[in-house]
Amino acid sequence: MLDISEHLIRHPSSTFFMYADGYSMIGAGIQPGDLLIVDRAIEAKSNKIIIAIVDNELTLKRLRIEDGQYWLVPENEEFEPIRIHEEMDFIVWGVVTFVIHQL
Repeated sequence: MLDISEHLIRHPSSTFFMYADGYSMIGAGIQPGDLLIVDRAIEAKSNKIIIAIVDNELTLKRLRIEDGQYWLVPENEEFEPIRIHEEMDFIVWGVVTFVIHQL
């Protein structure tokens, strides 16, 4: 029998499940209600999809790092990228490793 957690969870004590909300990442195949597997032990690198906290609000975006500048980029033209400023409270909460989409 297949144990799916062996394939989806690399760091059990640092892995969390969240539901996607909103339409900012539909271009990456993430739709509202999709189950996100988020690993807090993985270093967030440019082009990874992350959960971030920006000014006390959770957001799901693609992280872009260009010339030392951090951007949170949506995968939907209807949403604007967020440039992270020094004045903002910004935390990378975790890296999305898998998305489970119900058919």
